[in-house]
Amino acid sequence: MPASGAVTRNTLRQQIADALRDEVLAGRLQPGQEFTVKHIAEQYGVSATPVREALVDLTAQGLLDSDQHKGFRVHRFSVDDYRGMVEARALIVDGIFRRLAERVGPPHAHGAPLVSVRRRAEEAARAARAGDLDILIGYDLRFWRELSGFVANRYIADFLHRLRVQAWVFAVPHLRTAREPGAWLWNGHEELVDAVTLGDPDAVMAAIDAYNAHSLRWADHLEGLR
Repeated sequence: MPASGAVTRNTLRQQIADALRDEVLAGRLQPGQEFTVKHIAEQYGVSATPVREALVDLTAQGLLDSDQHKGFRVHRFSVDDYRGMVEARALIVDGIFRRLAERVGPPHAHGAPLVSVRRRAEEAARAARAGDLDILIGYDLRFWRELSGFVANRYIADFLHRLRVQAWVFAVPHLRTAREPGAWLWNGHEELVDAVTLGDPDAVMAAIDAYNAHSLRWADHLEGLR
């Protein structure tokens, strides 16, 4: 256990934030659902201070809304919000890979980090094909986080990770109630890793373009259900 009380509190703060984020991603905390610091503190059996700090952190990440009188509630993202997320990540990733190709040649990964990201890719793709949303989300987020580490600085990688978490928060309630959720789960992780391994920028961009196009088709599908 950490010796410093401040470190202990910060660690607890992060643990609570991670646990609540997982609850949202799993769909157990629904968009619009309200709760208070007291409620969460009692649920986890901890004091109010780290809970309040964790909830403020999640609010800053765009996952919660804060109401001075009612406490906190899970943010409700719209289809337009989701399209904006897809557009933002597409512009950033496109810029990253094009810049790398121009300055230092095509993106290329090797060694132990590549073994790890390939394992994430295989597990994510397998879960997507099986329609197993619970397993997919964790592997998908780890896959993109590790892949971003090959080609982007920490600030860009953190921003892209936040976008992907928000996209999953939007997606989960819709996928949980979809008749065939597996039909809308992208499973091209392995193809993208293959392209990165070969250092083929055209194949990398083709895989990412297919991923973004898949996301936008799903957004159109949701619009059509209104």
